[in-house]
Amino acid sequence: MIDVSTLEELASGLEASPDYRILRRLRPRPRIEGFDDAETRMGLLVDVETTGLDPEQEEIIELAMVPFRYTLNGEVVEVLEPFDRLRKPVKPISPEITALTGITDAMVSGQSIDPAEITASAAPAHVVIAHNAAFDRRFLERFNPVFSTKPWACSMSEIDWAFEGFEGTKLSYLAMALGFFYDRHRAANDCLAAIEILARELPRAGVTALAKLLEHARLPTWRIWAENSPFEFKDVLKARGYRWNGDENGKPRSWHVDIADAEKDAEVSYLLREIYRHDADVRTVRITAYDRFSTRV
Repeated sequence: MIDVSTLEELASGLEASPDYRILRRLRPRPRIEGFDDAETRMGLLVDVETTGLDPEQEEIIELAMVPFRYTLNGEVVEVLEPFDRLRKPVKPISPEITALTGITDAMVSGQSIDPAEITASAAPAHVVIAHNAAFDRRFLERFNPVFSTKPWACSMSEIDWAFEGFEGTKLSYLAMALGFFYDRHRAANDCLAAIEILARELPRAGVTALAKLLEHARLPTWRIWAENSPFEFKDVLKARGYRWNGDENGKPRSWHVDIADAEKDAEVSYLLREIYRHDADVRTVRITAYDRFSTRV
């Protein structure tokens, strides 16, 4: 059997050639010494597996949370012990969900997740991160109120992966592009892979992905509602990035768009000039990391 040092030597030799690329299995990230608690913050990487897409109808069947310490400039200092629990739903798990997640009814039989344990694990976090926060946050806020008290960030949508030269945003693709692979389809492994991705330096920005994510998450955005806009401009609004809210969710049945703070005034002016073509009261809602990705917005 070839020892590890020999395998690494062979891999390094292949890497030196432009004709080969090497993928290494994800290994535990070593702790960086020399930082005290005053110099670091606590992050929490979360991932859920569910029985479906609708948080009002479907249930969580697996929850993973991996706490990690990071510096204010986005350096991952230490990855802590993962929390990973299964949960039996009211209804049987469909074959489609089992094929997607690898979780069966037998695996969740008799399993539950203690709300107090979740609260204790999540309470110290200064930020909660998910690789599709628009999905995970909606489920987790319904599952435990501690998640509605935390600022959130999305490692999938709040980093400009295309600008950095990546052709996709799926976790497994980003991992392979960065030279590693991991055992997929389990929530804790996805969390550990996401932390490793965030710890890596972005090729164009020259800072870690976590630094860029935190920078983006700290900025406020605005949701602008084009209420009562003329019907004939619906395609114009859609092409500009507006989305239609047709649900009975207490929010306007209207086209809306989320934009950066610096673009707010220009977008309101555009609506008045090109869509309404008269004075109108344009509804705007300021969004921060404390409510971004939540159904409360």
